[in-house]
Amino acid sequence: MADTDAPGVEEGVPDEFSPATWRGGFGNQVGPIYQRFSEDGTWARGFLVGERHTNGFQNCHGGMLMAFADMAFGSVVTYEKHRFWVTVRLVTDFVSSAALGEFIQGNATITGMDGDFIAVRGHIWTGGNDPKGPDARTLMTGTGLFKMLGERPGESPLLAARD
Repeated sequence: MADTDAPGVEEGVPDEFSPATWRGGFGNQVGPIYQRFSEDGTWARGFLVGERHTNGFQNCHGGMLMAFADMAFGSVVTYEKHRFWVTVRLVTDFVSSAALGEFIQGNATITGMDGDFIAVRGHIWTGGNDPKGPDARTLMTGTGLFKMLGERPGESPLLAARD
């Protein structure tokens, strides 16, 4: 499990994850949000379902899953195009629920581009880093359309992980 003495890391967060660099605004309200970059080029955003994320059944609230899907699906623009972005459209399907204390992960792949617009397909799951692994359970799938804005400063964390 993660080192709970490290700032911003909650008990129950997998070791491969570190706090995301997003430090302001909405991310602070719903987070902490974590990120993982692997040498094979895969990445994921993640969060640990806390009391503040639950509904009356002690499951992760659908609104939180949708907000997280927006962050996770849009991150492909950050990581692969190294650009800022805004959401144009987000369409999701709920498949399963997540309980209090589960660690949720999400990522996306680019399915098309037209000028500054990027279409993506995303996946939200729990139960290990491999979304198709034997312990994984899909929580949500979806698609999104994001508009790329300006270039991000510094090096892409995904490219740094590949080096």
